[in-house]
Amino acid sequence: MSKRTIVAMPGDGIGKIVLDQAIRVLNAAGFEAEYVNGDIGWDFWCREGNPLPQRTLDLLEKHKIGLFGAITSKPKDAAFEELAPELKNRGLVYSSPIVGLRQHFDLDICIRPCNTYKGNPLNFIRRGANGNIEEPIVDVVIFRQNTEGLYGGVEWSHPKGVVYEALKTHPKFVENFGNVPAEEISVSTRIFTKKATERILRAAFNHANDFGYKSVTLCEKPNVIRETSGMMYKMAQEIQKKDFPDIELWNTNVDAQMMWLTKNPEDYGVLVAGNMFGDIISDGFAGLIGGLGFACSAQMGASGVAVFEPTHGSAPKYADYKVSIVNPIAMIESACMMLDYIDEKEIAARIRKAIATVIEEGKIRTYDMLKMSGKPDVVEKGAASTIQMTDVIIAKL
Repeated sequence: MSKRTIVAMPGDGIGKIVLDQAIRVLNAAGFEAEYVNGDIGWDFWCREGNPLPQRTLDLLEKHKIGLFGAITSKPKDAAFEELAPELKNRGLVYSSPIVGLRQHFDLDICIRPCNTYKGNPLNFIRRGANGNIEEPIVDVVIFRQNTEGLYGGVEWSHPKGVVYEALKTHPKFVENFGNVPAEEISVSTRIFTKKATERILRAAFNHANDFGYKSVTLCEKPNVIRETSGMMYKMAQEIQKKDFPDIELWNTNVDAQMMWLTKNPEDYGVLVAGNMFGDIISDGFAGLIGGLGFACSAQMGASGVAVFEPTHGSAPKYADYKVSIVNPIAMIESACMMLDYIDEKEIAARIRKAIATVIEEGKIRTYDMLKMSGKPDVVEKGAASTIQMTDVIIAKL
């Protein structure tokens, strides 16, 4: 049998570091694959004016599976300043390559599991009714719509012409902004389509059904954002009633959910939301299991392409350290999600067991697990480097 080919896209900053470590673990666990490099990120924006070159899209179109590290994104003006001088007169505008990747391949379903590891000193704890310390088990999977909403990129600064005239047809715009000069207005749209909304809702309900979760929680704001959140809630009610009557549908407002997740996180199973709220709520739950060093994700769609990545950013200051100190577990867990997706579940289970053993034993911990500030000297003070954490996980295999 020929080896599977994986498109490895390191990206920027610590993405280059943690992706290498994840591939080391995959190799050690016996996963046989060829890795081809996919160019993506800030360097390619600066040099070529395109952070997502066509050659990378072609690789993903051919091989279908991608492992992604992290990217650096900066505001519009800062991005323009760092563009190569010979490219500055071409009208180029930076846009996030990972968002572009999602939209190009319609990777509309994003899955972000958040699970407690026994012995992790960063696990959420609370005080019980009798004053005793409780450490609830978090077993949550967030389904985030990945291509629409506020991340859809339909935006204007100083809207003109037909755009401005269209805005003025809405009575709320006239009432609240009719006297504001157009040049002082910026507009970002939040667009939901029924097709994409149904896909993410059904993905959430199917996951709950397949893995024995008792509930699906819609985490939006239908009482205020009536057209988009309201449509999503109505569709969730219809899908639950018709096809998943044994799974409870809970409806929570995103702001209230951020409070409740630190009061009773063990009550939640599968959550589903639009793009922005899904991003927020997944980071909130990630904080209960140790932070972004433990937060993994998968994104997939009907195109057959799937990309797996940690949800942390590129943290460029850490990438410049002589000895890397960042926690590689989120990237390794993302690689495990890839293994699950391609039906290499036995290898994924072995890697997760190795991670769990290392965390529970507590002999090796990265700086975040030791609650240290992320400075270059943390390894000298007893924290494990990125490579040392990877080494001990491999040893447990």
